[in-house]
Amino acid sequence: MEAVTHPSPLPGSFADGVFPAGCPSRTLLDHITSKWGVLILVALSEGEQRWSELRRRADGISEKMLAQTLKTLERDGLVSRRAQPVIPPRVDYSLTEKGYELAELLVPLVGWAFDNAEEIINGKP
Repeated sequence: MEAVTHPSPLPGSFADGVFPAGCPSRTLLDHITSKWGVLILVALSEGEQRWSELRRRADGISEKMLAQTLKTLERDGLVSRRAQPVIPPRVDYSLTEKGYELAELLVPLVGWAFDNAEEIINGKP
C-alpha cells in the first residue's frame, strides 16, 4: 500500500485558515494560476523565448491574451522583457529570479495535471 503524504500546513499568517479578501496574494494567485499564466511561466522555465515561440507553445492563445498575460507577469516581476535594437524588431522574454522560483513549483503541478487529466476528466479516479 502506498503511503499518503499530507501537504504542509498553511503559513501562520493565515489566521484560522482564512484567506482574507483584500490579501494581495489573492491577486497574485489570480495572475499566476490563470489559464495562460501557468502555460507561459512553464514555457519560459525552459529559457528565453521570443513572442512567436510563446504563441506557438501556448497553442490557442490570442495575440491580445498573450500580450496581456506577458504584461501582467512582467508587472508582477516574474517575467523580463528585452527588446533588441534590430530590424525587424525583436523582443525576448525570460523569467526573473522570482519567476524561476515560481516555475520550480508550477512544473510539477503541470506534470501532475498532464499525467492525471484523462483519468480524472473521464471520471475514472
